[in-house]
Amino acid sequence: MGEQDVTRIPLDQTSDACGSGASACFICEIVSGDAAHDLEQVVAEDTGNIAFLSRKPTLVGTVLVAPKHHHEHVVRDLCESSFLSLMSMVYRVARAVETVVSTERMYLLSLGSQQRHSHIHWQIAPLPPGVPYPDQQHHILSAANSAVPWAHEDAVGLAEQIRAALANR
Repeated sequence: MGEQDVTRIPLDQTSDACGSGASACFICEIVSGDAAHDLEQVVAEDTGNIAFLSRKPTLVGTVLVAPKHHHEHVVRDLCESSFLSLMSMVYRVARAVETVVSTERMYLLSLGSQQRHSHIHWQIAPLPPGVPYPDQQHHILSAANSAVPWAHEDAVGLAEQIRAALANR
């Protein structure tokens, strides 16, 4: 099934708070095991970092990679070795995702702000082949546009494939 064949759904941008004056950080909840969501399947983890499937992906195969400790600034909050460790996991997971999900271009982004999703994280977002250029990049990655339908079974199956690809690297 190509990206054009996927029915997209509107995203609720009022949930998933993480930041100043908001409810608990969703990444910290996943790290602590307190997340009540079954779509965020952990695909990789080491002593300092964690990688898990996005609960509301705008592209099939979107994975978030974050330090386990709550940091809010991508560069200034991490020492060089911690930053390089995080980027090493981003690289390894992105390569594994590419072996599982048909990918024309792999997008790697660090998004969020002090107002929302303040826990730093990188998004690994595989652009599928065949998406027309005007619908790529900012358009397809925007939560304002929509997300792909996602069920628990989808998350479990994809997470298993990504973990297997990581184990074979």
